[in-house]
Amino acid sequence: MDTQPWREHGAVSIRLVRSRDARVLQQELIGNRSWLRPWEATNPEGAISFDMRAGVRRLLQQYRDGVGVPLVMEYDGEVCGQLNVWGISRGSLSSATIGYWVSERFAGKGITPTSVALATDLCFTELRLHRMEICIRPENAASLRVVQKLGFRYEGLRRRYIHINGDWRDHYAFALVRDEVPEGVLARWISGRVPADAAAIPPSDTMSA
Repeated sequence: MDTQPWREHGAVSIRLVRSRDARVLQQELIGNRSWLRPWEATNPEGAISFDMRAGVRRLLQQYRDGVGVPLVMEYDGEVCGQLNVWGISRGSLSSATIGYWVSERFAGKGITPTSVALATDLCFTELRLHRMEICIRPENAASLRVVQKLGFRYEGLRRRYIHINGDWRDHYAFALVRDEVPEGVLARWISGRVPADAAAIPPSDTMSA
C-alpha cells in the first residue's frame, strides 16, 4: 500500500502496529493469560515467546514483504488488541486470513466485529484482494458471534488444523469474497442487510467437531 493502513468507525479504529506498541501489547498479553490461552496459537516444537519487540519487528517485516498487515485495535485511542491479516497470496488466489485477540476488559463493546469489518473492507479495497478467511475453533462462541454478525459464509470443518493451546485443534472455516459485499462489510452490517444464515453450521459438522 502507498499509505499506512488506518480506518475507524465510532470509537473503534485499526492501524498499522508500531515498534513502540510492543510494551503495551506485551502487558496486555501477559495480563490476559487466562482469557487468551484457550484460543492462542502455540508452537508444537517449543514454547511461545512473549518478546513483543521481536514479534513486532517480524510482523513489520512481513508487511514490508507484502505477505501480512499487522494491525492494532484501539478503543477511544487506547490499544485493546491485535488484528493480523496474514498469509496474503496474490495472483490467481488473491486471498488472506484474519486472526485477532482483544483484552478481556474491552470485551462486549463491539470492538472485534467492527475491527474485522474495517480490516476486511481495507483488504478488499486498498489491497484489492478477492477472498478473506477466518478460521475459528468450534468452542469459541465469542468469535463465532463475530462471523455471524458480519455474515461471513461457512465453508466447512478443518480437522486438526491449527496448533492451539498445546494441541492440534479442529476449526470451522468462514470466508467472504469481494463480490459478495460491493457496499462493504461494515456498511452491510450497520444497515442490517447481513444474510441471517450465512454463517450457519450444518448439524453434521457440529456433531463431528
